[in-house]
Amino acid sequence: MGIVVLTMKASVIEMFLVLLVTGIHSNQEMMKKMKRPKFTVPQISCDVRAGKITNVEFIVKCPPGCQDPRYHVYGTDVYASYSSVCGAAVHSGVLDNSGGKILVQKVAGQSGYKGSYSNGVRSLSLPRWRESFVVSGETARADQSPSVPGTAAQPVTVTQVPGTTAIEATHTILPKPSPSAGSTTSSLRPQPVGQRSKDLGEPALWKPESVLLDAGFVPKEELSTQSLEPASQGDPSCKVDLSFLIDGSSSIGKRRFRIQKQFLTDVAQTLDIGPAGPLMGVVQYGDNPATQFNLKTHMNSQDVKAAIEKISQRGGLSNAGRAISFVTKNFFSKVNGNRGGAPNVAVVMVDGWPTDKVEEASRLARESGINIFFITIEGASENEKQYMLEPNFANKAVCRTNGFYSLTVQNWFSLHKTVQPLVKRVCDTDRLACSKTCLNSADIGFVIDGSSSVGTSNFRTVLQFVANLSREFEISDTDTRIGAMQYTYEQRLEFGFDEYSTKSDVLNAIKRVGYWSGGTSTGAAINYALELLFKKSKPNKRKLMILITDGRSYDDIRIPAMLAHHKGVITYAIGVAWAAQDELDVIATHPARDHAFFVDEFDNLYKIVPKVIQNICTEFNSQPRN
Repeated sequence: MGIVVLTMKASVIEMFLVLLVTGIHSNQEMMKKMKRPKFTVPQISCDVRAGKITNVEFIVKCPPGCQDPRYHVYGTDVYASYSSVCGAAVHSGVLDNSGGKILVQKVAGQSGYKGSYSNGVRSLSLPRWRESFVVSGETARADQSPSVPGTAAQPVTVTQVPGTTAIEATHTILPKPSPSAGSTTSSLRPQPVGQRSKDLGEPALWKPESVLLDAGFVPKEELSTQSLEPASQGDPSCKVDLSFLIDGSSSIGKRRFRIQKQFLTDVAQTLDIGPAGPLMGVVQYGDNPATQFNLKTHMNSQDVKAAIEKISQRGGLSNAGRAISFVTKNFFSKVNGNRGGAPNVAVVMVDGWPTDKVEEASRLARESGINIFFITIEGASENEKQYMLEPNFANKAVCRTNGFYSLTVQNWFSLHKTVQPLVKRVCDTDRLACSKTCLNSADIGFVIDGSSSVGTSNFRTVLQFVANLSREFEISDTDTRIGAMQYTYEQRLEFGFDEYSTKSDVLNAIKRVGYWSGGTSTGAAINYALELLFKKSKPNKRKLMILITDGRSYDDIRIPAMLAHHKGVITYAIGVAWAAQDELDVIATHPARDHAFFVDEFDNLYKIVPKVIQNICTEFNSQPRN
């Protein structure tokens, strides 16, 4: 009997031990699950505002393209919760325009938010808002929480509630202010809006569709908040839009390609890059060109430097001509950050010599207002010149052959010596002769009334007025071109845009125009100018018609004037003596007050020359550059 009792006791003890071990193992497995919860990071759209998400901290994934200005951002470094979450991430530099994961922490509302321009995003100012947030990278650890001045860190408490998942039962106690901390509202560091603890029950979870954010996730480590001081706006004395065309061909080798990148870095460091100063982009070429980053991608020298370091060599041939054509058509556009009011500069770097022709591509670039600079490193020796497709390529490519636009470097190890001379030249905007301005980028056609009412003496005065206006422009094949016609009942082409390419030749041609005499058919004259003068205008030139008349037209001027406007011809109407103001207003481009002029006597024509030039330039500067 005693043996049976002992056997039963042993069995009970054995069962108890098995249950105990099983329970411990199950508890360990449960704790492992609790320690390593699996979170799904949801992707939000660019227009989602932080205020729409109830969590105090959360991780989300932003899509590409949130640099777009339609996603409004308010503040700098600390943002009003009315801001786009992803737009703020791009503005703060945590993300670039390609998107990615970010950590967002809600903080207290601010009494004011300062707008700024950073990383291609213009943030706006706001007087006050009830709630703010800061953004940091996805690498912030999930077991770290913000360090707030005057607080003592408290341990994270994890509680399992029956019938709930590990995530739902997770609560975090934020640091509590110590008695000596005083009021935290005066702290310069953003303060948490609220806290989640066991006293508050379960945290509010934001669920985009059915996806759960990292509820209960609070980093203990201090979130990095940058200074509220605005970033450098750039050097306003060097406001240029600058593109570097770098040689990525196979012949350059990896070592020289690294030297070339270091040269770009040195230039970026020397330039004070910013929205009010120079902006810089890079195109690499081999067989074909590709933009590495454009003008609006990076808004300070440090970001440009970091982007240059990431560039890898493409290989292939050295097709610099194809790269120049690519830049002319694609790079200097508004969508890529071209500002219109800043000169366009393209610096072409060539190892040895190009494998295609650059002359024609460079000419088209110059006619589009791009200042072409060439840096030739280790150029062809006398024996090697026989292999060049286009001898003397650099002089054929640049705007002037006086050495200002071309630099020759004997070897790659001397390239660093070119940094200062190059920066000095590209920033010397007064000498960038190939920049498009109101004085060097138009085809100007003068339509001159030669009717009997004008008279010989007054006609000479009109010609002097035409010469005075022409003298203000930079005249050449690639700059402004001048043409002229005279009309009565009939029309006569005096000279076309392609006849004279120097200012002296144009002025002499104006002097030789003879007085015709006859009636006044202004409508027919406008049609004639469109067909004979402006039909031969270059596509990239602004078309200006300056019509001078002393009386009312015998024919209809409305349809011809509408046709001129429809064809993009900017028309200035100059009336003298008996000219009809209502006709001048119809002929002139809208608004007529800027394009129609009237003087009571021929001898007063000279007085309006400065005003006409001023209005031409004002209109030009208000339009996109390319």
